[in-house]
Formats: sequence, C-alpha cells, structure tokens
Amino acid sequence: MTSVAGPGEDGDRRNVSDAAGVIALGGCATWSLITATAHDGRPEGVLLAVLAVAAGYAAGRICGALLPVAALCAGALAGLVLMVVVPRLAAGPQIDAPLGHAGGTAALLTLCTGAACCAAWEAGSPALRFALGALAAGITVAAPLLGSVSGFIGCAAVLLCSLAAGRMRGRALGMAGLALAAAAAGLLTWAVAAGSLPGGLTASLGGELTPHRLRLWHDALRLSRDNAALGVGPGRFGELSTTVGPTLSDGKPHSALLQQAAEQGVVGVLLLAAVFGWLLYTLWRSPRPTPVVLTAGAALTLLAAIASAGNALSFTAVSVGAGLLAGLATARPLADDTPRHETRARPRDDRLTP
Repeated sequence: MTSVAGPGEDGDRRNVSDAAGVIALGGCATWSLITATAHDGRPEGVLLAVLAVAAGYAAGRICGALLPVAALCAGALAGLVLMVVVPRLAAGPQIDAPLGHAGGTAALLTLCTGAACCAAWEAGSPALRFALGALAAGITVAAPLLGSVSGFIGCAAVLLCSLAAGRMRGRALGMAGLALAAAAAGLLTWAVAAGSLPGGLTASLGGELTPHRLRLWHDALRLSRDNAALGVGPGRFGELSTTVGPTLSDGKPHSALLQQAAEQGVVGVLLLAAVFGWLLYTLWRSPRPTPVVLTAGAALTLLAAIASAGNALSFTAVSVGAGLLAGLATARPLADDTPRHETRARPRDDRLTP
C-alpha cells in the first residue's frame, strides 16, 4: 500500500496555512497598535475584528471536524435567526439604511447562504442535500423580506456560484477568479472615490451610493494621500473628516478599503489584502470537496465586495461569521479514513512471470 497524500504531508500543508493566518492577523493587530501609538488613535475596533475572525475560524475548525454537515447547517440557521432577532445588528445608535445596517445585513445573509450551500454539498443523502439546498434558496427569498435588496443579490450570486462549482473539477482556476473579482471590487471603489470613472458611470453609481457616502469616500481618499505611511490613526476618521456630522455619528467612511487607507496607510491596506489572501489560500489547500471550497470562497469574495462599498466589517457578527465559514470549509472531519487518500499497489500475478 503506497500513500498518495499521507497524514504527514497534509499536516505540513495545514501548518503552513495556519502559520500564514497567524502572521496576517497578528500583523493587522500589531500595525493597528503602532499607528494608534503614533497618532493617538483607538485600535479597539481593529483588535476586536481580528479577535472575532480568529475565534470564528478556530470554532469552525473544531465544529467542522466533529459534525461537518450539522455545523454548517447550524451556522446558516444561527445567522438567519440573528437577522430576525436583531435586524440592525448593532446595539448602539442606528444609522440610516443606505449607510448603516444595510451592508451588515447583506453580508450576513450572504454568509448564511454560503454555509447552507456548503452543507448541501457535504450531505450524503439526496433528500438531505435537497433540504439544505431549499434552505439556501429560502434564505435568498427571505432577504427582500428583511429589507435587504443587496442581500438578495449577494445570496443569489452565491447560489449561482455554488451551482457552477459543482461542475468544476479543479479549484485553482476558481480561486484565481475569486481573487481577481475581489481586487476588481476594491479598484472600482477606489476609482469611484477618486472620480476617475467616465461621467455617466460615475453618475449612475453615485445615485446608488448616495452623495453623502461619496463625500465620505472623498475625505478618506484625501486623508490617505496626505498620510500614506501611517495613516491618521485607527478610529480617527470621524475627527478629521469634514463630512461626518451629527446625523451620521459612527465616524466611519463606510468602506473597509478606504478606512484602512485613511487610518492605517498603505501598510494597513496590504495587511487587509493579506488576510483575504490567507482565507483563499487556506481554502485552496483545504481537504474538503472542491464545490464546498469554491462556494465558501465565493461567499467570502462577495463579503469583500460588500465591505469595499459598505460598513459590513464594523459588525462583530459579520467578522465572526466570515471566520466561522472559513474554518468550517477547511476543517478535516474526524470520520475521514486514510484509505481514501491512498492507493493500493497492483498485486503481483505470479502466473504471468516466466
């Protein structure tokens, strides 16, 4: 019996991906402390987000190893229940829908749909797979009822990507496409903030984004240009922006990319990209089936797109959900048997030997 992918090789791959995650998340936490010290900033929000992603990822790895299908299904239902019980996802002062909870709602619904689709691909029986697929479709249909049109678009995109993932044999090309899609979303946000798009397209996007959000983006871009090295410090955008007023008191530019650029400089943007790259990398090296990996990657990519143009990552539930989905999609179930990763050598037939 000869091993194709033995436990030692698989353990080495997991150690590399885990080490990359520690470096990326640790770098985000460390850099936020450095920039906060340099500019008297408030790094609590960044540290909480890093802790939320790490805790969700660890919980996903543990639960996914014990109960792969049940854990994914429970995660999807928990997110949906949270949406119903706490519609605005925030305990503090509420913001108007276009700038406040809409992004968090869309992001959480997208992650729930991704978890349900992953559970459907993991299910063994056709009846269970159909039920979990119906759950994913039900979450998509429920999105407009919860007042989230963008959530409906995100959920529908995850469903389509999940169906397409079932027809793909390799995952490298799919992961490369997801990385390019996330980069395109970030570049589009930056181009809109800089006003470098053609006039008609800028006017069309400006109507969807609202003029107030565009002014916030312009302020963030200006601050990032003036403080490219260290930024203005975590949590200080509201103090230095000329647009933030008493009616929008959260003090954020409502774009994760532009907020990192304004408050933590170029290095902060690179670290944010490194965390997303680590999530895709650990999914690429995951032992789970390709449809599960690509579906989870699609949900996380859509989350990145939503966060590029909204305030999704300001909600702890979204950060925890992203880490949880990544952990569930990369966990190795304890029920896996090593013979599935081995091939038996062809027995020798003495009758054919001279």
